[in-house]
Amino acid sequence: MECTSTRPSPASPSGAPVGAECAALQARCEALELANHKLKRINAALIERVESAQAHGDDGYTAFQHSVVLAEQVRERTDALNQAMAELKSSNQLLSDARLRAETAHQHLIDAIESISDGFVLFDREQRIVLFNSRFKSFWSHSRARIGAGTRLAEIKRLSKSTGLVVEEQRGSRDEHMLYRLQDGRWVQVSERPTREGGLVILYTDITEVKQNETLRREQALAQKSRLLQRAVDNLSQGMAMVNAEGALELWNHRFLDLCGLAPINAHRPFAEVMADSELALLTPASRDAQGKPISEMELRLFDGRMLEVRTHPLPTGGFVNTFTDITERYRQAEALSESERWIRLITDHVPALIAYLTADLVYQFTNKVYEEWYCWPRDAMLGQSLRVVHSQEHWQRLEPYVERALSGESVTFEFAETNHHGQERYMLRSYVPNRQASGEVVGIFVLIRDITERRRTAEALHQAYQHLEQRVRERTAELTELNGQLRREIDERTRMEVRLREAKGEAEQANLSKTKFLAAVSHDLLQPLNAARLFTSALLEKGAAGHAPLVRNISNSLEDVESLLGTLVDISKLDAGVIKPDIAPFAVSDLLENLAAEYRQIAGSEGLSLDFVPCSALVRSDLQLLARILRNLLSNAIRYTQHGRILLGCRRHRQSLSIEVWDTGIGIAQDKLVEIFQEFKRGDASLRKQDRGLGLGLAIVEKIAGMLGHRIRVQSCEGKGSLFAIEVPLTTRAPRSRALEEAPNPLVERLGGARVWVLDNDAAICAGMRTLLETWGCEVITALSEQDLARQVDNFHADADLLIADYHLDDDRNGVDAVAQINARRSAQLPALMITANYSNELKQQMRELGHTLMHKPVRPMKLKAAMSHLLDRSALGM
Repeated sequence: MECTSTRPSPASPSGAPVGAECAALQARCEALELANHKLKRINAALIERVESAQAHGDDGYTAFQHSVVLAEQVRERTDALNQAMAELKSSNQLLSDARLRAETAHQHLIDAIESISDGFVLFDREQRIVLFNSRFKSFWSHSRARIGAGTRLAEIKRLSKSTGLVVEEQRGSRDEHMLYRLQDGRWVQVSERPTREGGLVILYTDITEVKQNETLRREQALAQKSRLLQRAVDNLSQGMAMVNAEGALELWNHRFLDLCGLAPINAHRPFAEVMADSELALLTPASRDAQGKPISEMELRLFDGRMLEVRTHPLPTGGFVNTFTDITERYRQAEALSESERWIRLITDHVPALIAYLTADLVYQFTNKVYEEWYCWPRDAMLGQSLRVVHSQEHWQRLEPYVERALSGESVTFEFAETNHHGQERYMLRSYVPNRQASGEVVGIFVLIRDITERRRTAEALHQAYQHLEQRVRERTAELTELNGQLRREIDERTRMEVRLREAKGEAEQANLSKTKFLAAVSHDLLQPLNAARLFTSALLEKGAAGHAPLVRNISNSLEDVESLLGTLVDISKLDAGVIKPDIAPFAVSDLLENLAAEYRQIAGSEGLSLDFVPCSALVRSDLQLLARILRNLLSNAIRYTQHGRILLGCRRHRQSLSIEVWDTGIGIAQDKLVEIFQEFKRGDASLRKQDRGLGLGLAIVEKIAGMLGHRIRVQSCEGKGSLFAIEVPLTTRAPRSRALEEAPNPLVERLGGARVWVLDNDAAICAGMRTLLETWGCEVITALSEQDLARQVDNFHADADLLIADYHLDDDRNGVDAVAQINARRSAQLPALMITANYSNELKQQMRELGHTLMHKPVRPMKLKAAMSHLLDRSALGM
């Protein structure tokens, strides 16, 4: 071990400094040596004097005496000198011992600092090196700088930079530490501590291994983060590519390669070169369109038909990130929605009424063709226009009070005389129905306008005829008073006038009846396109159109409202026209009530109400379907006008009849309104009932059907507490075996997946809608517009199949019953048949029962269709 030192003062055995004691002993020795030197000179002088006196022959005695005295002095001085020498020797011994202890302590200090693994340097108060160890000297082994005792600290710092020993310096986690990277790659931490005498101690600690471990941990953390980032990027459903500021590809995922049709690529390739190898166009933040505007996104169609959305996002560091999203499904859903909208417009354009929809701001969002033609506007030109702009100021002022009532949540119906741009004056029956959200907020208005000019003119003609008749009667009465002789002639004249009046009235009633029969007869044509639209929207709901489910649900709700309105109007027309004939037969009332209770218990639950049902085993005589319609209306009415509480469905036996009763805890009905509620277009208080878009025909239908069946309707009510609606049905003692309702089959285990279904309908839209819906349920579907078309597709009806769905009305005066019979005649195994029709006649129902076919009426409800198909497939599997 090597050590350089200026020999600092040793320490005393007690541990105190020995520098002062050594200095005192040194001074004392030097004084004694000086005194001894003087005594030697005096002695030599005396001896020389004695000898010189003898030589010159002086007085012997004097000389002797003088020499004796001198000898005594010499002896004294010699004793003193010997004593001083003894003391000097003792002092030298003490000094030697002290020096030995100091050298030993110094050696221990040197051994101690040499044993330190750190470089050690001791500076005095002038910051000059006093002591350092070999560890510090090793730092300078590869440089020509000479570092030794007396070198100043400032010189050491200058040499460390000028010789290139220190390559980099950093400040440590604590400000008193500095970190230096040496030219050989090692890292040194420098710590400074002041000494008591004003000097400085500096430790140079080699932290290379610590720095390497820290660097390794940092690199491992970065590598882990990179792996996590790459894993996260690889799990993205989108393709992603990150490009640095130099235009080189830094990060990407497998989805990017898949969507771009690329093989695995290497990092840091130019992004433009990578995209040139793909089938996609290059998109960067610098891309521009033909007008020079920046392009941040684009949609591209791949060679396999998929649609791709590419977006570019600039980064703050200068690069950018491109995302690649497969929007094929969204694109197809948008096309399906567009097709559904086209079908809805096709339906409404052929309805003989003016139909429109206004937002809460009175802006047109929908108008049908008839509406636009009446107001002489180009196709779709009214959309986005305000109601105030479309109509004149005078026209708007007349409409404004009714519009305000509709916006406040009231359904408004009123007659209105108006003239179009061609000068045609017509009487219009306008209906404004508010569109409310679940919160009760009105977000728009449904507008339905019907031309009642002919009906108004007929009423005026009748009124004029009546006025004319009264005038003639008065004239004849006056003549009778004046001319008693002309009594017979006046009576005959009045009789003839009454006959003509009856004929005029009969003609008016016949015209009204013809209109009603016409509306009832065209129900099939009205419900056919509506049925197709319902199938398409149901298929969209089954597919779960991501991002458009609320819109599809709104379309479905609107179609359901149109279906309900048309169905109600058609039912009233059929009842007025006498088209519907009751099919009276005995049956168990449990067949009806259990199904209704199960159905309306769910509806009541969705409204926050509870429905209690008391079973009954009675046997009754009535029309099962018409009685079900009455009870459905009563249950729907009870739920609509009950805010909270419960609904009760049960029976009460009397002598010859059974009273089927519906109780509710709703708002109740005033006593003076109990007769009025059964009138057409009469509805309860709009501020108390729940949101609905009905026309107020439910109880009118109930009264008409009950009158047709000969059943009595009873009503009891108390305002604020609730109401009771009951219908009395005659009891019987015999009834056929219990069976489910044809229109509402019991839910069976669905086994539609993989079912092979043939669909026969002369309407291409119905076929397309049925195919879309059934394929959504997992069926294998074959559709045909005629028997010949179906025969070509299914090997002349010999192919394997599980179910046949047929429309009753086919082309060329053919019907579905004959078609099913012809198809099953050519097969070895009979196919179960589901017949769909808008014909509500009892004869058709009876024929379906005899043939064993299932009958469903248009528009088809998807859940009922699914249940009916499951029932038929399950019955076929059991060999029934």
